Amino acid sequence: MSQSPHMSLANAIVAGVNNDNNVKNVDERLRAPIGKVVCVGRNYAEHARELGNEIPKSPILFMKPASSVVSVHNDIIRPNPALYGDTHYEAELCIQLAADLSAATIEQAKQAIGGVTLGLDLTLRDLQSKLKEKGHPWERAKCFDGACVLADWLDPQVFGDFSHTDYQLYINDELKQDGDSALMLFSVYELLAEISHAFSLQAGDVIMTGTPSGVGILQAGDALTFKLSDHEWQVQVR
Repeated sequence: MSQSPHMSLANAIVAGVNNDNNVKNVDERLRAPIGKVVCVGRNYAEHARELGNEIPKSPILFMKPASSVVSVHNDIIRPNPALYGDTHYEAELCIQLAADLSAATIEQAKQAIGGVTLGLDLTLRDLQSKLKEKGHPWERAKCFDGACVLADWLDPQVFGDFSHTDYQLYINDELKQDGDSALMLFSVYELLAEISHAFSLQAGDVIMTGTPSGVGILQAGDALTFKLSDHEWQVQVR
């Protein structure tokens, strides 16, 4: 019997196989299932500019359901372009919580981080634009099955205070996105604290911290390579 691509975090950690021997996966604390994925919009000024958006004065938040999450060890399957238009990629540094957070301080936010990885926030951009024009919510463009691609969770201690965390997305060996957390408008700790004041976060929840400039369209047959410091993952697009 084939396994559903929508795996709990526990299953994802067990099933995830990374060929990089230097990767240290997170510990048993993180076997809670993902409850929700909180996404941060326009957290890099250049990305806001490339889409013609204003630079925000406070974090812009939206969510993806747990059902949208798939492992980087599965092929990326785009919704039918003839029906839904182009699928755009947005590579992001992702944080996973090991403890609940509610109205948290910066120090509490620091202590709650249990895992770090890279992810893709996939967007049906044509559909999103049409929904925005009508003043409608745009979950249909952001929450489809497979819309959140996550790599293996890594020990957060390796990344220090996230003040200068580098990551890249290559497509067919061409650099498309080059991220540096130092360029975030709102830092990792600030984001976690701010979100926890808007609504409670729970152990297992994932925060996608925003994407740098360079977003674009995924094509069938594309070979993607994620790089986070010394760690690397590859995935194909169908």
